[in-house]
Parts: sequence; C-alpha cells; structure tokens
Amino acid sequence: MYIPIILGTAREGNSSENPAKFMLKEVLALKIESEIIKVKDYLIGATQQYEESDGIKALSEKINKTDGLIIVVPEYNHGYPGELKLLLDNFYDEYARKPVGFCGVSKGPLGGARGVEQLRLVFVELHSVLIREAIYFSFARELFDDKGEIKDQKYKEKAKKFLDELI
Repeated sequence: MYIPIILGTAREGNSSENPAKFMLKEVLALKIESEIIKVKDYLIGATQQYEESDGIKALSEKINKTDGLIIVVPEYNHGYPGELKLLLDNFYDEYARKPVGFCGVSKGPLGGARGVEQLRLVFVELHSVLIREAIYFSFARELFDDKGEIKDQKYKEKAKKFLDELI
C-alpha cells in the first residue's frame, strides 16, 4: 500500500509540519509506504499552466498510484490555504474513488475543523471516498516538544482509529 500525506500549506515555520511528521511515523509503523508531499514544492507562477510543469506531471503519476491520501491542513481565516486549492484543482481523475482522511491543525482550540469541513466539500466533488474520522491538532504549537515529538499520547489512539478506517 502507498498512502502519502499532503502537507497543505506553503508557509515557512507553520504548525502543520509536526502533525504531518507524526502521521508519517504512524503510517510507516504499519509497514505502509508513505511520504510527505509538500504543497510548497509545487508552487508555480500565476501565468504558468500546471500542465507545463514536470513536477506536476510527476505528482499526477504519484497520486494515481496511491491507495489513499491523508491531508494535513491548517486553518487560515476559517478556511484552508489557497495554495492547496490551486494544487487540488489541477487533478481530477487521480482522486476518484480514493479514500481520503483529513487532519486539521490550528494554534487555537478547534484544530482546523472549519478548514477541514470546507475541504470535505471539495473532495466530494473530486469523487473521493471520505472517511468519517478526522484528527484535529488543537493548540498545535504546544502539542509537540522541541524535537517534534507529540506530548499527548492520546493522539496515537486517534491515529490508530483514523488509519484503521482509511485502510
């Protein structure tokens, strides 16, 4: 199986990197192939078409071979980042019939729930299969130690339930 994690923000120093790394560890522990796909690696100029980019062609092939996707996304102003939307809109068939799970991230108490709810609507239109479980990383900056390790071990239980459903 191959289930990558899409890190849905291009901001430097964002709070979503540690949750993405946490999810990567949990997926790899199940002997499932995975990696973090960073949206920032696929940003292009406003006048360039995504189809013209070799990186986008490679990403299309990568998404085609997935058995599912995990989207780790911060909430910005009650929504999700625009750079994630730009990337998502350049694929369609690649997402069809693929299970997708969401992990929301915020520096506040809601854990990115509003951004995740909006993304659910997008992935329905992309004909993905959404899982009900989601993980919300509230107060994300305080949730991880200086080495990027999660402090609250309840998240391991949440990740297990989430991945059981996704798989």
